[in-house]
Amino acid sequence: MISLKNEREIAAMREAGRVARLVLDEVGSFVQPGMTTLDIDQFAAERIRKQGARSAFLGYRRYPCNICISVNDEVVHGLAGKRRILFGDIVSLDVGVYVNGFVGDTAKTVAAGGCSLEAQRLMDVTERSLHEGIAQAKAGNRVSDISRAVQECVESCGFSVVREFVGHGVGRSVHEEPQVPNYVDGKPSPKLRSGMTIAIEPMVNAGRPQVEMLNDGWTVVTKDGGLSAHFEHTVLITSSGAEILTCRA
Repeated sequence: MISLKNEREIAAMREAGRVARLVLDEVGSFVQPGMTTLDIDQFAAERIRKQGARSAFLGYRRYPCNICISVNDEVVHGLAGKRRILFGDIVSLDVGVYVNGFVGDTAKTVAAGGCSLEAQRLMDVTERSLHEGIAQAKAGNRVSDISRAVQECVESCGFSVVREFVGHGVGRSVHEEPQVPNYVDGKPSPKLRSGMTIAIEPMVNAGRPQVEMLNDGWTVVTKDGGLSAHFEHTVLITSSGAEILTCRA
């Protein structure tokens, strides 16, 4: 069932979104060549605690890390560990926090020290596709309008959208209804209504869309070994358009 938030709940979602974005920006600035993904996760944990929040991911379905850190061909759900970040790596950071019982969920991909022109273009297109989707996130439209906008932006630039993982409703839980695909799947699509809060999150591959999971049971990688990028905002649906709850202050 799709949850419509009241004014009190929306205010709580705004605060959760503000904290999630603050932590994401701090972690993004922290990423440098030479550090390990565990260094990044521990830094994120400290910043989340400093905000009086807690990780929405740690322990969720037994996920063992505070944030998701996915490097280069890793699409999503990468695990923190001994892997050392190299100059030119692109690092996807997905932050979810609980603040007063509500979740803020946001992601971006950053370059470690610098990156190739193609990697930068992939990140730019992925972020642009997110905002193309957000532009369609208004009451009266359907989820498929968001999906179509993302897919058309990505594919017109020669990249591909991941099918196996999609955006979602968000509120008191990390994952609520409805699902928000980044492509048009031809299935009946829910109508967007004022008070809905959803996470729109394009996951875009430089090559083909197919992915596979590593033996750790979490890390999803591109099947062809190509780069992948990930951007995400939590948004509130209103009659006049989307309010980005995880927007930079």
